[in-house]
Amino acid sequence: MSARVTVLRGRTSDRSADNRLGAEALGEELAGRLGVTAELVGDPGAPRDGRWEDDLRDGRDAIAAAGAALEGALDAGAFPILLASDCTVCMGSFPVLARREPATRVVWLDAHGDFNTPATTASGFLGGMCLSAACGRWDGGFGAGIDPRRVVFSDGRDLDAGERDEMAAAGLAITAPGDVAAAVRGERVFLHLDFDVLDPSEMPFSFPASGGLSLPDLAAMLRDLAGGAEIAGLQLTSIAAPHSARRLADALAPLLPG
Repeated sequence: MSARVTVLRGRTSDRSADNRLGAEALGEELAGRLGVTAELVGDPGAPRDGRWEDDLRDGRDAIAAAGAALEGALDAGAFPILLASDCTVCMGSFPVLARREPATRVVWLDAHGDFNTPATTASGFLGGMCLSAACGRWDGGFGAGIDPRRVVFSDGRDLDAGERDEMAAAGLAITAPGDVAAAVRGERVFLHLDFDVLDPSEMPFSFPASGGLSLPDLAAMLRDLAGGAEIAGLQLTSIAAPHSARRLADALAPLLPG
């Protein structure tokens, strides 16, 4: 299967330029390994500490572009690889995934839950509310369709209290990193990987949380995942260190179409 690598450059809730630059670097690295050209979509806006309402309004085109990119890859029969600054793009891509591939499971690897809602968020950060929108816990304007009970979520070591309550009410459980591969063995999987699941000692992050995985441990998890599940696509975010692109691509290699 051919791959389609799309770097979503438009601003959603970006608070620095580092993650966008990292997404571009990793996109180019993966595209080179796959023998394709990375498609750069959107114009980056100026990073800012915006409230979720403002970022949702101003970032609509960028969020919609994620859905269009996934739709286009599926239409072409290509393996989709989406890269973006932060997880907000899932608000556009996941409703497409739910509609086009309803049997596909989502594996969500992230230090944070991204499961706040307008009623629970303390920070007002749109990127911390995006998975809950895709799961229909609030209306972000792009649809929903992801069943939170079918999401394999790990490691979620940095969660807000209200967010924990929302996850429990939705039936979204936390899976230990070592149990992720077994949870989806034999199934078709779309992987969302926020690299801040790694410990901050591995690379810088916009929202660091201590106690994360080492890069070798993440690579081992991804090898196990690739060995036991059918990987349907990748969505990669929070790549704040462009110089780490080669090491991250090495960890992702077992997931790539051969």
